[in-house]
Amino acid sequence: MQNKKILYVTTELHPYQEDSNMGTMVNKMALKMHQAGNDVRVFMPRFGSISERKFQLHEVIRLSGMNIIINDLDQPLIIKVASLPGERLQVYFIDNDEYFKRKHYYGDDETSFFEDNDERAIFFARGVIETIKKLNWVPDVIHLNGWMSAFIPIYLKTFYKKDSYFNDTKIVMSLYNEDKVPFSNNIEEKLRFDNISNFTSLENPSSETFLLESVEFVDVVLKGDEFLEGDLDEKFNSTTVQKSEYLGSDSFNKIY
Repeated sequence: MQNKKILYVTTELHPYQEDSNMGTMVNKMALKMHQAGNDVRVFMPRFGSISERKFQLHEVIRLSGMNIIINDLDQPLIIKVASLPGERLQVYFIDNDEYFKRKHYYGDDETSFFEDNDERAIFFARGVIETIKKLNWVPDVIHLNGWMSAFIPIYLKTFYKKDSYFNDTKIVMSLYNEDKVPFSNNIEEKLRFDNISNFTSLENPSSETFLLESVEFVDVVLKGDEFLEGDLDEKFNSTTVQKSEYLGSDSFNKIY
């Protein structure tokens, strides 16, 4: 397959995160499709642990400057970009000092999860969508990796449902065994501000409940980890969405 526009959205990517199966998988997938002659781009959060100097990140002024409104609060969207080391493959970083400057991903040293992880995920998802539109680049495929990216299909099917920009885009989701991050109950209020309601995942909100619900909004779901655990495995086996067993990074392109 070639001459396709493929967007990878991920929360982890090698070498920005080491010793991560998700990060390694996305790295290999993106590079393989890039080297096969496709137009590939990657979007991820600019977590504070990612060294801007080491990886030569720089702000894209023409893309920055937008504001994302979350529960009536304006949050500035900053877009940074770098090339994957040793490759001519662009990685875009969604940044905001309030949400992503901190050094830890989802919790502090005492493993207490951040209270605003839900807002961070909403900001990330909407930041990706708005930036792609501003790039005037319509992907043929969006491949989602990591629970933060799960808010993208939810927003595309609700908040952006009247927007035809992504009408012909195929959405693929890889499932991985991740930490279950609890959300505060006021996430319902934040989503209601965007006219999003009636989700079963609001009953006991967490990163996993939203991830499981978002499966029903994609075109293809596949295993990012060879063996899924608990509710993830049950959801994978029960969903009526087109699905594929673990393919590994060398044969995944069968599903595009």
